[in-house]
Amino acid sequence: MGQSELVRNRRAYHDYEILETFEAGITLVGTEVKSLRDNGGNLAEAYVKIILSEIWLIGASIAPYRFGNIHNHEERRERKLLMHKYEIAKLKASVQQKGLTLVPIALYLKKGKVKISIGLARGKKQHDKRQAITERERKREMDRAIKNSKF
Repeated sequence: MGQSELVRNRRAYHDYEILETFEAGITLVGTEVKSLRDNGGNLAEAYVKIILSEIWLIGASIAPYRFGNIHNHEERRERKLLMHKYEIAKLKASVQQKGLTLVPIALYLKKGKVKISIGLARGKKQHDKRQAITERERKREMDRAIKNSKF
């Protein structure tokens, strides 16, 4: 039984250099899980913040469940992430000392539970983004040339 990805933050790898990834649980209500399974999530403007000794996902959008009733969830509420205290302490130290940030990468199902992948990241400068794009284009051109040369 593997993982099935529900939501991916496509901007994460474009805007940040991901140094290390972590897995965390996330506290959700039933209608949020149903909405995520129905492709109703977005991590584009979301970020992760450590407040005291707790870790929170802020700004993530989980669309209201279309079959929900008056007990439907709020779309952009702050959601607590579940990690061990020593992991949170390690992340907090990294973020404070090195000028790094925490970025949500993806929400996925693992053994029936919703998990979140968090990246310890350093922001890319504009010229780094351009360089990554040119490298990607060069690789595509080489792959295309290799593919076309094999008749």
